[in-house]
Amino acid sequence: MARPKIRHLAIFARNPKTMAHFYETAFAMEVISKAPNDTAFFLSDGYLTLAILPHRLEGEAAAGLNHFGFEIEDLDAVKAKFAEFGLETPKARPAERPYAEFRAADPEGNQFDLSVHGFQKTETGHDRAAKKKELV
Repeated sequence: MARPKIRHLAIFARNPKTMAHFYETAFAMEVISKAPNDTAFFLSDGYLTLAILPHRLEGEAAAGLNHFGFEIEDLDAVKAKFAEFGLETPKARPAERPYAEFRAADPEGNQFDLSVHGFQKTETGHDRAAKKKELV
């Protein structure tokens, strides 16, 4: 099995548009997707995807790092490793989410995404299901 790679980070920001502009300008990152009304931005350096998500005072999470993501080859192998640690099985993400297929947590509860299709392009669960139908 290939070594999983961290390919995705997510940050809660009070002003996602300003933060996205900062990362574009300071680090030459490219906006690869954004939510309607500029409420969330997804940037890439060609390797890592950075999600800048809106932070709201009524939310449960503080501003700052929210989660990160691993690109993996074999979900079943990763699930087996989780079982060895007595951890909860990774849960499917909503089909309309464009990157990761699953969400998991480490022994301390830090959340991370797991993606077999990768973080390099926007592709929802609906897109993946449509591709499978085309192959049949």
